[in-house]
Amino acid sequence: MVTVIIDQGNRRWWVLGALAVGILAVGLDMTILNLALPVLATDLHATNGDLQWFADAYNLIFAAMLLPAGLLGDRLGRKRMLLMGLLVFGVASAGCAYASSSWELITGRAFLGLGAALLVPLSMSIIPVLFSEEERPKAIGVWMMANAIGIPLGPIVGGWLLNNYEWGSVFLINIPLVIIALIAVSILLPETRSEDKHKVDAIGILASSLGLVGLTYGVIEVGEKGWGDVAALTTMIGGIFCLVFFMFWEKRVKHPLIDPFLFRSSKFTWGSILATVISFAMFGVLFVTPQYFQAVQGVDALDSGLRLLPLVFGLLIGAPISDKLQSKFGTRATLALGFLILSAGLAIGTNTGVDSGYGFASIWVTVVGLGIGLALPVAMDVAMSPLSAERSGVGSAFIMSLRQVGGTMGVAILGSVLSTNYRNNLDLIDLPGDVAEVVQRNVSAGAAVAQKIDSASLLNSVHASFVAGMEAMLWVCGGATVLGLLLTVIFIQKKTSSNRAPEINQNVTGE
Repeated sequence: MVTVIIDQGNRRWWVLGALAVGILAVGLDMTILNLALPVLATDLHATNGDLQWFADAYNLIFAAMLLPAGLLGDRLGRKRMLLMGLLVFGVASAGCAYASSSWELITGRAFLGLGAALLVPLSMSIIPVLFSEEERPKAIGVWMMANAIGIPLGPIVGGWLLNNYEWGSVFLINIPLVIIALIAVSILLPETRSEDKHKVDAIGILASSLGLVGLTYGVIEVGEKGWGDVAALTTMIGGIFCLVFFMFWEKRVKHPLIDPFLFRSSKFTWGSILATVISFAMFGVLFVTPQYFQAVQGVDALDSGLRLLPLVFGLLIGAPISDKLQSKFGTRATLALGFLILSAGLAIGTNTGVDSGYGFASIWVTVVGLGIGLALPVAMDVAMSPLSAERSGVGSAFIMSLRQVGGTMGVAILGSVLSTNYRNNLDLIDLPGDVAEVVQRNVSAGAAVAQKIDSASLLNSVHASFVAGMEAMLWVCGGATVLGLLLTVIFIQKKTSSNRAPEINQNVTGE
């Protein structure tokens, strides 16, 4: 063991840039998948449930493995686990590209989630190690911008690929980024780890993972089969039971997976919760809008991607403004403003109709992006402010785990709201049973059937039913963000300061 000195020069920013390259692959993959959902629905004959699992297989494994990944990074070395995450992510991307069925793609997406679980929290855990309290908001902004860049690149690059190549190409595009990140991280990033050596909380890992899997699976199946489905309800209740057991277990075990010390800080607790609320709404919007653009407005994949750019435009404007507003007006005011704008954008979006032009959609999507850009960096900074370098891995992993749970539940719950309202509003009179079953899968399948049989009335019904489901879904998103606004006003301090400011010239245990 030797000591690695992180100097005061620009190297730490080059290290952050190297990590950002890896994060870019994750953000790119998320955006491209949402864009490809209508194509996958047709080519793989996927149901609404399958489409949700394309997203949730990734989100679920990501959420379930984030805490173990953070713990392993703190114990075995953050650089080592980052490199492993990049390798898994690259191999899984190739597996997804050549999937020939829904379940093959779902399996590949699960391994992508595993790679991302190693990559994302550990890249964020480097920030408290390298940067002081004063530099930390800017470093978090750079880290988040790496996620944001994947959003505009995803629609443009992904749309062009979907228009000109097989859908597998949208996963193959990850591989060059992974190779670049592997080289950069190998050269630039020193190895760091915590000196704490605790026994792994295997029961905690198992209980949390089973709970998340069971709850998410149950929510998706209820949306697909209804509340009368015994298997779905049993799985959901079993998942909730496992999560309750996990919470009680963590209070009693000697070396818990989640250190209870973290929750002694109200900043960590409420910052994490508010970041989760934002992710819940963001993932829901990203799930529904590409389907609306392609299936209802009738544009191709590339145009659908370009129509998502206002969301990115709002986000990219909001993120740098957020840092300035936080310095001038305080944390609570900036975070509340972000939630207020986000809620307003979602409320405007509920007025979207079948005949609404893109101009209307671009307005509310831009407002949503602006709200996310203002609120999310502040919530993340609040949550990370109490973290020491010793606990940065597991602490960052827990923040990301909650955010990913929020995203997973966003797709699962909001997707179920969308699916239920879509099916309940369909006019399927005089349609044969097998045809009606295909129409009920999702809006893309319904539109394809209507066009095939040349039925204008069925096409109108499909479009109107989807828009009704989208309206209900956005109202649920809006309700969540209003709750976030209330929690901000009640629990967030006007200003925040770190309990421990890591030194810029800091000794870090490493190889």
